[in-house]
Amino acid sequence: MENAVTWLFVPGSRPERFAKAAGAGADAVIIDLEDAVPADAKASARENLRAAWPIGSGVAVRINARSSPEFEADVQLCQELGPDAIVLPKTESAADVRATAEATGRPVLGLVETARGFVNLGEICAAPGLARLVFGSIDLALDLGVTADAALDASRADLVRWSAACGLPAPLDGVTPSISDADAVERDARRAKEWGFGGKLCIHPAQLPIVRDAMRPSAEEVAWARRVVDADEQANGAAVSLDGAMIDRPVVERARRLLRAAD
Repeated sequence: MENAVTWLFVPGSRPERFAKAAGAGADAVIIDLEDAVPADAKASARENLRAAWPIGSGVAVRINARSSPEFEADVQLCQELGPDAIVLPKTESAADVRATAEATGRPVLGLVETARGFVNLGEICAAPGLARLVFGSIDLALDLGVTADAALDASRADLVRWSAACGLPAPLDGVTPSISDADAVERDARRAKEWGFGGKLCIHPAQLPIVRDAMRPSAEEVAWARRVVDADEQANGAAVSLDGAMIDRPVVERARRLLRAAD
């Protein structure tokens, strides 16, 4: 699931939506046992998931936080079912990741959504079992007491920086709450791409094509990348310029990454 760009949430309390979500065209589906499920429906959501399994390929499960009384039952279910990955909310320490990975035997996507989690990003990224970081933007804004979205930019940079430093895939951006505002979804997805995120969480199938189009390299970017790679190959290691600009190793590597993303 390392290359998955669009991640679609579906509530565990809505089993009639499981198959629809799996067929909606998302790169990955997240069955949500946490925020989307009322407290009195947690047990029935687990039974819904057990009865519907297997749902398809590229399916992750968002369990309840390690501090939640639902955590043990959630990890036991995931140990039984073996989803492709576990999305761990309120990831705040290496111990959170390690305990989840050991209990489920599955890769962990650490959803970082508290100030404590961001303070501990270094140890979280070093934890065995961590597969990727995920941005819990809405909960973080609440925890920090901020209302301006720009106040979260430093946290976006932290996720991208730590992911790169620790050899993790580019992190996943948080959700765009508005389902009907396509412009907001596109704006958020383009910003995520510009900040260095590799994918985005979605809450409705209508968001999927918007996110995919916004985050994939544009035709102009692909054309530029091909020209850079061609020029570099023809130079056979010698210094070369293109459009009046020197092509050095970082430029060539950026072009190659763009072409890989386009593929």
